Amino acid sequence: MNEQEVMKILEETQAVLHGHFLLTSGLHSPMYVEKFNVLQHPKYTEALCKELAVRYINDNVELVVGPMTGGILLAHEVGKNLGTRAIFTERENGKMVFKRGFHIEPGTRVLVVEDIVTTGGSVFEVLSAVKEQGGLPVGIGLLVDRSGGKVDFGIRTEALLHLNVETFKEEDCPLCAKNIPFTKRGRTGK
Repeated sequence: MNEQEVMKILEETQAVLHGHFLLTSGLHSPMYVEKFNVLQHPKYTEALCKELAVRYINDNVELVVGPMTGGILLAHEVGKNLGTRAIFTERENGKMVFKRGFHIEPGTRVLVVEDIVTTGGSVFEVLSAVKEQGGLPVGIGLLVDRSGGKVDFGIRTEALLHLNVETFKEEDCPLCAKNIPFTKRGRTGK
């Protein structure tokens, strides 16, 4: 599956939206990525995760880990395709940890998966949790890297789609200058 095919799936499911968006950060952007618009479709989630698994099929992955919430779905599907166990981290007192009795045996080869990376913060936290239990991270699998290639995890990283999403301060926003109203997030049709 190439990047054009991935983008087609994301646009068809309206996971990638075009317009004028006010981001949580307060910045403005002509593009917004709503991962759950694609993850709500099992056939697309399965196809995308199968592609991530294929990229790590020869890496002797023994466990797939993702952060709550979207990472749970991805870890499950990628783990299913690799024939491994799949677990997830959760936030507790501001820190990403393993709960629910999840445990990693020291030396276990771990693939970390995540839906969308902008700064990489959640992935770095998951990597730290994996290493704290003695796991050996062998790779990172991403649906979308929207960091513009700025995030480096120090290990092999495979993203199904790379986006360089422009953001603007309100005073510098060309969409505001053209009086284009904000686009409502979420599904806009279909």
